[in-house]
This record gives sequence, C-alpha cells and structure tokens, in this order.
Amino acid sequence: MIKLDCMLNRIKTYLRSLARRGDIDSVKETIRHLDEARERDVKLLNETIRDLYSIRGDIGSLRDAIWHLYNVRKKDAYILKNAIGHLCVQDLRRRKDLIQNINDAEFCIYSQFGEDGIICYLVESIPIENKYFVEFGVENYEEANTRFLLIYYNWSGLVMDVVERYIEDIKSSEVYWRYDLKAINAFITKNNINELLKNNVPYEDIGLLSIDIDGMDYWVWESIEVVKPRIVICEYNALFGYKKAITIPYSDDFERFRANPSGWYFGASLKALVNLAKRKGYIFVGCDSNGVNAFFVREDVKGNLREVSIEEGYKPGKFKQIKTSAAEAVEMLKDMEVYDVEENKTYKISQILDYL
Repeated sequence: MIKLDCMLNRIKTYLRSLARRGDIDSVKETIRHLDEARERDVKLLNETIRDLYSIRGDIGSLRDAIWHLYNVRKKDAYILKNAIGHLCVQDLRRRKDLIQNINDAEFCIYSQFGEDGIICYLVESIPIENKYFVEFGVENYEEANTRFLLIYYNWSGLVMDVVERYIEDIKSSEVYWRYDLKAINAFITKNNINELLKNNVPYEDIGLLSIDIDGMDYWVWESIEVVKPRIVICEYNALFGYKKAITIPYSDDFERFRANPSGWYFGASLKALVNLAKRKGYIFVGCDSNGVNAFFVREDVKGNLREVSIEEGYKPGKFKQIKTSAAEAVEMLKDMEVYDVEENKTYKISQILDYL
C-alpha cells in the first residue's frame, strides 16, 4: 500500500510539471502507461481472487485490496483530468481571439461531450461578477456541465435532481466537502422553480444556468424570473429540427420514458429555445457538436461574441436514446402531440413530419 501511494505521488508531481510546460503529448503517454498499469492491476486481482477461492483464504484482505485499487484508480482519474483540463484551458486562452465557432473550443473533462470547452470559452470571453452556477438534472454529478467550473475555476453553485439517491451520492462524495457546492433533491416544475432558486441562490446576477430535466425544459426556463444568468445552457431535442418552434405540452408530472418508450419525446426544438432566449434578452451562440445543448449569452454582456442564426448553429443529434435511433423514433412518436409556441397551436408529430 505504501509503495502504491508513493507511486501515485510521483505521478501527481510529474503530471503537474508536464501541465506547467504545456506538454500534452507526454500527458497522453502517461495516461497510456497508467491504463496498462490498470490492466495489470485487474489481472493480478483476478489471480488473487482465484487463489483465495481455491484455498478459502482471507476474504477481508481481498476486500481491502479491491477497495485500495478502486481508490487508486479514482485518484488517478482525478489527477489526470485536472492536468489535462489545465492544458486545455491554457491552449484555449492562447487561441481564444481566433475562435469564430464555439465548436472549435470544445473539450471534455467532466461534461458529456464538448461542453466543458465551450463553457470555458464563454466564461473567458465575458465579464462575470458573481462566479456562481445553477444546474438541474445532474444525476450523481459525476458527468455534468458545471463540475469543471466548480473544480478548476473554483466557482460556487447549486445542483438539483429529482432522484434522492443521486443527491445522497453527491453529498457523500469528495467534491461536496472540497468545494462550495449545495445539492437539493427536488422535482422541478414551472410552478416551484422560482421558489427553489429564491431560497437557495445568493445572487440574482449569476454566472451560469444549465437546464437538463428531460422534459419541461422550455416551460421551466420561460418561468424563471428570480435569477438572470449571464450564460444559459439548455438541452434541445434535435429530432424536432430547427424549422418549427415546438415543445412538448406542459405537464407537472411528466416522465420521459413513461410518456413514450423511445426516449425521444422530450423538451423543445432549437427554434423554440432561441425565440424564448430572445424574449429574455439573450443571443444564441451555438450548439455542441453532438447536438445536445444550446448555448446563450445575455445580450448586455456579450462583448465580441458572435450571434449565430438557427440554421448555422443547429447540430443534428449524433446519439441514440436507449438504442432507439432518430429514424426509428419518428415512427414511435407520430401520434404524440407537440405545441407550436409561435402559432399557439397543438399538432400531432405526424402532421409536421416535413419540418423535422
């Protein structure tokens, strides 16, 4: 155990020195070696399990060995992500003035796709007085849009999720006591969102709001009045295209997969979100390249950031929902209803297929 800890400390020191020099190739090579070491760990562990079963040995010692290897790997990941994140941010700062498209800023440390890089680019490009974020729909917060802001930039923030177990996991995690993070279990609706924010957020002018609740995203954002984030990230439904301003109708008790097993009946089209953003005083700056999240910046602080059109910024979804492709989903959704927020009219999806 002592030898492993010493090795880990040497790796930590080495990666920090590489990060300071900006030597990303050496960091990648170190990651490769660590992956090989992990493979050897697993092989050794399997051999140990086999031997212990054969001789009915000390199961308590086996549990300790497994737990130690697990913690070493977690520390490895934490060190590597921080080192790579540092290199990515330094690289972004060097070329920030040359970036014309937010997709050129993408990198992924804790986010699902390239959102970490886009968020860094935006916070490096506009003035932010209160370095505070709100994100809801975070699950256990291992993969989230704001985690890099919390750890690398040392922001403070509030996260919320409907699943109580996820919030318990967050509160028992290392990140919760290391950083200024508040986690709340809540089923968010358009009727309770302002009360939740008012009771838990110390500023009106916050740095960033990230919305991903797999359903009523449009209606909840439309209802928010008590905070005025400088950056807003909102998930859009790429299957709904960019030609119609549509969202699923509002429901207080909406559950995505109960509503439709395809997983594609959720949220709003990009056009609906862009129109809402304009009403609230935001410009649209683009979507991540995987077609998941749309990014908006408050107009009074946009600086030199470029507003893009819906056609230019739209990205089709490059992923599946529980193994259901977009093409398969259209057939499953044809009798589902969507609400056109421009026309104030409800359609069945089968009636607007030409716009999807």
